[in-house]
Amino acid sequence: MKIAFTTKGEKWESMIDPRFGRTEFILIYEEEKDAFISFDNRDIEQEAHGAGPKTSQVIYDLKPDVLITGNGPGGNAASILERMNIKIFTGAGNMTVKEAYEAYKKGTLKEF
Repeated sequence: MKIAFTTKGEKWESMIDPRFGRTEFILIYEEEKDAFISFDNRDIEQEAHGAGPKTSQVIYDLKPDVLITGNGPGGNAASILERMNIKIFTGAGNMTVKEAYEAYKKGTLKEF
């Protein structure tokens, strides 16, 4: 399974970025390989409008099964993600990636 995280860094110890559309990084954890793939999303800060849908497109291209984030995507981004059949979990805004992963595994994150 591939799990995407909106993050402020590229490691287990990195904090989850509570923002979806303007997240600094998208970190993909491939459970079967026990490996990370990172996408630097910091260029999105330059976008005046449409950050959420653009970040959704990046996530679509990375093809995760699950997305873990802080506050969740806005309306336009959420409608794009719904069509991709990705399960979205929110409430990880004050956690590290590792803590968010563990919370997901325990079932304590909120499904969006």
